[in-house]
Order: sequence, then structure tokens, then C-alpha cells
Amino acid sequence: MTSIDVHDITKDYGTARAVDHLTFSVRPGRVTGFLGPNGAGKSTTMRLVLGLDRATGGSATIGGQPYASLGNPLRRVGALLDAQAAHGSRTARNHLLALATSNGIAGSRVEEVLMEVGLGSVGRRRIKTFSLGMRQRLGIAAALLGDPEVVMLDEPSNGLDPEGIVWIRELLRKLACEGRTVLVSSHLMNETSSFADHLIVLGKGRLLVDMPMREFLASRSRPGVQLRTRDGTRLRDALIRKGHEPVRGDDGRWTVHGATAEEIGALAASEGVPLLELVEKQATLEEAYLGLTATETEFAATSSPTAGQEA
Repeated sequence: MTSIDVHDITKDYGTARAVDHLTFSVRPGRVTGFLGPNGAGKSTTMRLVLGLDRATGGSATIGGQPYASLGNPLRRVGALLDAQAAHGSRTARNHLLALATSNGIAGSRVEEVLMEVGLGSVGRRRIKTFSLGMRQRLGIAAALLGDPEVVMLDEPSNGLDPEGIVWIRELLRKLACEGRTVLVSSHLMNETSSFADHLIVLGKGRLLVDMPMREFLASRSRPGVQLRTRDGTRLRDALIRKGHEPVRGDDGRWTVHGATAEEIGALAASEGVPLLELVEKQATLEEAYLGLTATETEFAATSSPTAGQEA
């Protein structure tokens, strides 16, 4: 089983600690979202896993081996950390061909990945002419070049248009379904919630969360339902009699905290009140994440006392 295993890893830059005794594993067959505020240590951790930085303490292995000891590493691990890293004067095809040659990968694979990421028609263009989204696609092509068992991507949606965002979402799910180990760092909460099965969340270099997405959302949610009816007054009175405190929103929908859809549906039926809509509310990933990391953010803006007024 090819997994990423981080054990008690620490990284200091002078007196500043970027990663603080961090331990977690990324397993195959699922997409693991890697989240945390700016400065939380996500990029540093990925660099430590890939041997680009040396840990102050602890270890990081891929399939039980340090990255530096892997033979033909692109065949084992594909990574995108910086879409701007490719030399601008090279063509996309030659950039990938150089990587393929140095890792014993057939040249025909270059054309395959260019087509897979949607750059087949521009493979002979120089990289300096590429948009940010095109550079992202090229970086993903490089990560996929060796058909690796492990894929690590840092902000892969950055610069992509809506079609590209849908494409990367489907690609990540496909890679996981093929049994690969997929670790994706992102600041886009809505996007992460659309593809991640598991979450690892850091704050100030420490591990805050390591659990399935559904469990994390459930752990940060207060039970409740939202409903819509044409007979709000009668339903409100019935809910109050049962000890609930329904709240009517500006859009006409009612929210009942601390209740389940089954409970409210049965109550409405017994009162003969028709419901036009009844859904259980759960915290979004963004709400759950912000609630968790509120005290873990190193860089945060403060509201000006004159906010909303012209200077």
C-alpha cells in the first residue's frame, strides 16, 4: 500500500516554527483535502514530504521510503507545488520531454498527458505565452507524466476557468477511484467540499483535524431544519407548543434549531400543515472550517472603525 506517512515532523526556520510535531497519514483510494490558514504549514509540509526541505525532527515517507531514496521518482510520485516553476522559454512539449527522459519515461507519454490536460493543441508553444490556467494544466500534466501511485497538488484550481475547475474535480475523483493516494491543498472551501473524502487541517503548524469529511461537518454542525409552508402561523404555534423556537427568514423560510426533519415532518402532518420544503441543515465546509480555525489564523484583517464610510 502506497501511503504518505508523516511522523512527528518538525520544521524550524531560525526561531520560527513552521511545522510543529506533525503526524498524519494519507491513504490510497480517496482524495484528502489539505487545509489551513495562510502560514499554517501546508506548503512546508508538502516540501518536507518531497525532500525539498530538511526536517528539524521527525520523518516523512512515501510507501515506507523517504522521497530522496525513490528510484525514478516521477513514476512513484507526481507533484505540483508551483505552476510558475517551468522555464518560460521552453515549449510545453519539450518541458515534459525533459522530465520524461530524466525519469526513464517513454516520449509517447508526453503527448498522452498533454491531451489529458487539454493542452494537446498548444504543446509547441513557449510556456511564457501561457496564461496562469494553462500553466496550471501543464503542471498537472507533469505530475501525471509517470502515471504515479501518489499525486500531491498545491492549489491546483488556481487560475482555472469554470470548465477547468469542473475538469480538475473530475480528475481528482478519477485518480482516487483508481486506487491512488491523492493529497490536495486548497483555499477554496466550496471546491474542496466537492471532491474531498477526507480532511487534514493544520493551524500554526499543528494538526487540528484528521477525519472523514462527513464526520468533520457533522462534528461542527448544530442539528436543525429549514422549511417552507403557506401556513406559517399555524406551524409556528405548533412548534412553540413543542418547545421549539422557530425563526422566520427574510425569504419566508423557517429555521428550527435542535430538530430533525423526521420530527418536524411528523409534527406538520399531525397538524395538517402542508410543507412545501423541508431540509436538514448542516454546516458548510467553509462555516465549519472558519469556526475551527478562528483562533489559528496568523494573518487576519481587522475591521476599521470607519468601515463602509468614504475616506
